[in-house]
Order: sequence, then C-alpha cells, then structure tokens
Amino acid sequence: MTTAEPADIRPRIDEALVRRLVDTQFPQWAGLPLRRFELAGSDHAIYRLGEELSVRLPRHAGAVGQAAKELRWLPRLAPRLPLAVPVPVAVGRPGLGFPWPWAVSRWLDGEVATAASLGDSSRAAAELAQFLTALRCYAPEDIPGGDAWDELTCPPLSDRDAETRVAIAELGGMFGGAAMTELWDAALDAPGWDRSPVWFHGDFHTGNLLTVDGRLSAVIDFGGLGIGDPACDLMIAFTLMSPRVRAVFRDALGVDDATWLRGRGWALATGLNAYTCYAAVDPRVAAQTTRQITQALLG
Repeated sequence: MTTAEPADIRPRIDEALVRRLVDTQFPQWAGLPLRRFELAGSDHAIYRLGEELSVRLPRHAGAVGQAAKELRWLPRLAPRLPLAVPVPVAVGRPGLGFPWPWAVSRWLDGEVATAASLGDSSRAAAELAQFLTALRCYAPEDIPGGDAWDELTCPPLSDRDAETRVAIAELGGMFGGAAMTELWDAALDAPGWDRSPVWFHGDFHTGNLLTVDGRLSAVIDFGGLGIGDPACDLMIAFTLMSPRVRAVFRDALGVDDATWLRGRGWALATGLNAYTCYAAVDPRVAAQTTRQITQALLG
C-alpha cells in the first residue's frame, strides 16, 4: 500500500473484474471457468479458476502483502508439512482499478472444519499437533534482513492491550468482564517465549482448516505466517476443540504453562476483535467467536 492510499479503502471485487485481471495478466488461463467461492473470509475474495486453481484478492489494505509472502515461503515449507497447503503459482499486479497485488494458487478440495465435526476428535487434535510441530521444526535460516524479515515479525500480544480492554468493557455483560480482565492480565504477565524463534501459522483457526471425508486434509491462508513466539497458533484449541481434546492437543504439542496462558490471551483478544467487528452482520462469525471467547475463559 502506498502512503497515498486511505487505510480503509475497500475496492469493489466482482467476477467481471477478476475475469479481466486473469485474462489480461495470465492469458494462459483465460479460457478456464471462473466462479466465486462463497465461504471466503473477511480478508480476501476467492474465486475458483478451472478445477485446479484459485484466485485470491485482498479486500482491504490490512491483507496486502500476503500474496507475496506466501509465494516466497510456502514452496519452502510445503514439502515439510504433513497436511496440504495452498502453494502459490503466480502473483498478479495491481490493475483495472484494483490497487493491490493478488494471488493464483493451487486449489485444495475440502470442507471447512467445524467444532461440530472435529471438536471431540482426538485424532484431529493429534494431527494438528503434528502439523505445528513440523512447522516449528523447520529452522528459520537464511532469511535476509529488511523487508523479508519484517514481514515475518508478529507484534507482541501487548500491542493488543488497548483495543482488547475496550472490547472487554463493551462485551463484559455478555461474556463476563471480570473473568476476561483476569485472563487478559494473566496472559500479559506470563513469561515470554525464551527459546529460539520458530515458525507459526498466525491465523490458526477452524476457518483455515479443510477436511475431506471427515478427516483433516489441508491448512490454508498463511497471510499471518511469521517467526517468533508460537503461542498465537494455540487459538485452534479454543476455536475447534472440546476441553477433553484440548488436553490431548496440549500434551501432544508439549506446551508449557506460560505459553498456554499466552495462547489463551491470543484466543481472547482475536475473538473479541472479530466479534466486535463482524458478529452483528454475520451470524456464523458470531457463533464461532462466542465459542472462542468462552472456551478461552475455560482454559
């Protein structure tokens, strides 16, 4: 994003625009059918291109840069991971009134994971722990400084303090203001990550997991990919898993008390943020984030 662009710019994205972008920049795919993927999240509009490709365009300035990041890192990570990931094949240029880069990736079949289908599955919990272990075991070596390093740096949990306390005050009557404040204070006071930085997904929740025939098959949307404290990826324990299965997941991943507490803090903060932004207009988000917040409070 250039400095001249307003931070809240929301370009109109429709099939006609995507068709023209693909046809003009990637004529080798001009003859492939294009159809909108209705379950796309709030950060990107997604279209299926033919049978094997997807087109993903950022909806807002906060999602800009994800295409280039995934193109740079996912081809290196994918061979080391036990679940499929959407390896990018091209990054498109801004054009035709659309202001930002956009991506073409390999399409991954599957249904979005839900707590109803996998929340009580110890097998799924173990598979997710294996995925995160494999991701963390890939040593973050040979990363140049400058922009390449900066794009992988995640702001600390404390950077969310002001907005989280505002949300707690706003939603305290719904979720319990005292309990949320107690958890948030404890998460901020927990000892930080004192080991070597490791890779994390950065947005590890049910909406970014795919299943085929009731089994986990893929992890998508690596726009939050980074290196540092992996506590943010513990969000999945509170968006997907029952308390019993959370224990299986934590044991398989070997999470210490401080990291688990920071993970609960990440789940609370991101859940509150999503609830305040989208729950009023999207019942699906309201249900998911209500579960995330209440499960984070349970521990």
